[in-house]
Amino acid sequence: MVRRSSLQEIREQTYKVRDAWWTVLLVDPLAARLVRLVAPYRWITPNLLTGLATLLGVAAAACFVAPGLTDQNRWWLAAGAALFHLSFVVDCMDGKVARLNGTGSLFGAWFDFMFDRLRVFMCAVALFGGQFLRTDEVGYLWTLIIVTFLDLFRYVNSQQMTKTRETMRASLEEVRGPLPPAESEAAVNLPPQGPRARLRAALLRHRIRTHLVSGIEFEMAVFIIGPLTGWIIGTSLVAGALMVAFELLLIVKLWRATRGFPVALAKAQAAAALLKPGAPAQASAPGADRVSAT
Repeated sequence: MVRRSSLQEIREQTYKVRDAWWTVLLVDPLAARLVRLVAPYRWITPNLLTGLATLLGVAAAACFVAPGLTDQNRWWLAAGAALFHLSFVVDCMDGKVARLNGTGSLFGAWFDFMFDRLRVFMCAVALFGGQFLRTDEVGYLWTLIIVTFLDLFRYVNSQQMTKTRETMRASLEEVRGPLPPAESEAAVNLPPQGPRARLRAALLRHRIRTHLVSGIEFEMAVFIIGPLTGWIIGTSLVAGALMVAFELLLIVKLWRATRGFPVALAKAQAAAALLKPGAPAQASAPGADRVSAT
């Protein structure tokens, strides 16, 4: 008899601690239930789900380009938006199945990343190219260039920022060791101070990260909200501007962290040197040496 994990087990084992609000609110509730159905069947691998997400992306692209080849526009765009969202749900399932069944792999991570980018690029060309064929407005082609650039920038920038932060963290842990769990939790769970901190704490309690317009929200705005509303160029540009603003905030935070890193590393090295066997004792209180000498 096939044993299915409970939804609570799936949430505990596969949900990220923090995730995009679109994923938390509009994807995870459906993806978790679908994972519960397919996870017991080991032939349904994460790579198979990635391939299925890509095929759904191809179907979405076909719907997006159809308005340029037919006289219909609204319903083709709505169908493309629905298929794109479904492809994203299935794409989220592959990671959950991998974490639940322990079937993740390095090749799977590469496969998932590359075909995600292929799916997004293919849908972008189809959406904006289809609208250009329908209207002959060059603005759609310029928006295609902007969307493609911003999507690639977001993911390259994210990877490089993660690499830089991990390098700094690893250097500090090499000197002082990892923080004890109690100290680590205390650093994360500081009492909220002020409206901004309370809002941040409220979002994190629901697993929603404070980076409210990330690459995920940008893609969903371009390929779902834009086609559904018919305001394709405007939605793409507004979502792009918001994503760039949030990315700039992250870049500023990273810059500040890198500026303070040499000082933090020097302090950690000094503290570690004092703890080494044979290290000179800390300086005594003023006058203590004179008292002991007498």
